[in-house]
Amino acid sequence: MMQKDSRIYIAGHRGMVGSAIHRKLLREGHDNIIVKASQELDLRNQQVTADFFKEHKPEYVFLAAAKVGGILANNEYKADFLYDNLMIQNNVIHQAYEYGVKKLMFLGSSCIYPKMAPQPLKEEYLLTGLLEPTNEPYAVAKIAGIKMCDAYRYQYGCNFISVMPTNLYGPNDNYDLQKSHVLPALIRKFHEAKANGTAEVVVWGTGTPLREFLHADDLADACYYLMQQYNDAGFVNIGVGTDISIAELAEMIKDIVGYKGKIIWDTEKPDGTPRKLMDVTKLTKLGWKATIQLKDGIKEVYKQKFDTN
Repeated sequence: MMQKDSRIYIAGHRGMVGSAIHRKLLREGHDNIIVKASQELDLRNQQVTADFFKEHKPEYVFLAAAKVGGILANNEYKADFLYDNLMIQNNVIHQAYEYGVKKLMFLGSSCIYPKMAPQPLKEEYLLTGLLEPTNEPYAVAKIAGIKMCDAYRYQYGCNFISVMPTNLYGPNDNYDLQKSHVLPALIRKFHEAKANGTAEVVVWGTGTPLREFLHADDLADACYYLMQQYNDAGFVNIGVGTDISIAELAEMIKDIVGYKGKIIWDTEKPDGTPRKLMDVTKLTKLGWKATIQLKDGIKEVYKQKFDTN
């Protein structure tokens, strides 16, 4: 169990996931949190990472640092997504072993599952089929991270655990239309269309894919809970257990933003995986459930990002 004065390192504390974990730890009264921006600490560099662990000797590590993006970024920068993520996680996981970290949590992504895996996605479906081509490099890196944690547990007895969040949204999300995921991209598109009086908003794909969305603060709560309660090999899905079509999501965000124009679907653009819904039976049995409703969560992040009344 983490104590209030335990040395806790959050890798990736400025990202949406890492910042949510940081907020959660502060709320819980932890006062010995170690954070370093990527400009100060390049986790892709083996020696720099080793020097950091030697100096700070963290007792607990949340590995939330990663190169992330939506369909366009994943598809365009395949080499970057594969190399950067492999290097980050390899260096952090290995140095956590070298310097005796008591417990490490590796955060992955639901894209690790095969494109055509049965729904909802159970943990045992990993590596049972082909991946979605548009984000395969990122998925391959994350699968390697899961296997690395399990291998270090098996060979060295390290208490390294893995969690796989579903699609996330929340404070510190990425709203860059070239790199963002669907939910923040839609918020920005509808907001700008409303502000500019644009008659229509073009959205990628057909609107039929189904997606599950989890607020980053719910994820952080689950991660904190599992860091205290879960000590086994394998990984745990983190999600809400329900999904929504992209078309329904677009209409919800359009309504929240107050945009009155039309939605145009660009069916020449890719849809990605037809459906991604997490089976959260394992997580529920461990004693945790999400609490933030999607509409409430979107209203909150829209107000925070664009300072609406």
